[in-house]
Amino acid sequence: MEPKLEGNLIIIGGAEDKKGEKEILKEVCSKLDRENEELVIATVATELPEEVGKEYTKIFRNLGVKKISVLDIQEREHAFEEKNVDMLKAASIVFFTGGDQLKITSLLGGTPLYKVIKDIYKDGCVFVGTSAGASVMSDTMIISGSDDDSPKKCTVKMAPGLGLIKDVIIDQHFAQRGRVGRLLGAIAENPECLGIGIDEDTAIEVCDKGYFKVIGSSAVYVIDASNISYTNVSEQNPDELLSMFNVKMHVLKCDDRFDLIKRQPFENKEEKNENK
Repeated sequence: MEPKLEGNLIIIGGAEDKKGEKEILKEVCSKLDRENEELVIATVATELPEEVGKEYTKIFRNLGVKKISVLDIQEREHAFEEKNVDMLKAASIVFFTGGDQLKITSLLGGTPLYKVIKDIYKDGCVFVGTSAGASVMSDTMIISGSDDDSPKKCTVKMAPGLGLIKDVIIDQHFAQRGRVGRLLGAIAENPECLGIGIDEDTAIEVCDKGYFKVIGSSAVYVIDASNISYTNVSEQNPDELLSMFNVKMHVLKCDDRFDLIKRQPFENKEEKNENK
């Protein structure tokens, strides 16, 4: 079965460079007409919406974006307000900040704002998420699990995400927080999904042709358990170590591509030919 794919996504592993070259944030800005189109900063996940909203507004303004709004949803009732719905309808880019991914889905799920997210995404609005905003992009998301530990059965908690990209599970701050164990646990429970671990200051740009490109300073890890031959994940004793056989991992750096349909990395031959 082919994954249900969409494009118009930039998914960031968190802690993107905000003071130096700002490579990833510049790439975000390149997706819109900086003079005329609207960038909406969604501070739904954070406990410091005013502070975070001001920080990103300043950064994007310095990068030349003229029209910036901050979507601050701290109660479910705010997701029913017409002014917030209209703000999203006018957006060309929606940027979800970090914080708590469960806060995003629990505040927005089933509301008019959630319906608008789906509608404008289908119409070509670019969605960007960093940290918690990255995890929430998939239809199944990790909400908690042990960092920097061997994978154990039943220690990863998951919940439905926004579903902008299907059949993948995304984890962020990946190498920096030692999260390979918890992503393996998530994939053991959902072997039909690809696990995508994204390092800090690193992102994937998802193309509607069915592949993604890596940008940023570190790595992206793709775990494919579709050919798994054995796992003890469904057996008793949930605190036992997880055992998995025949799992494949790819490690990708900046400019590497990964075909989400064929489930394999590939070289960007066009760029290679240009550099010859």
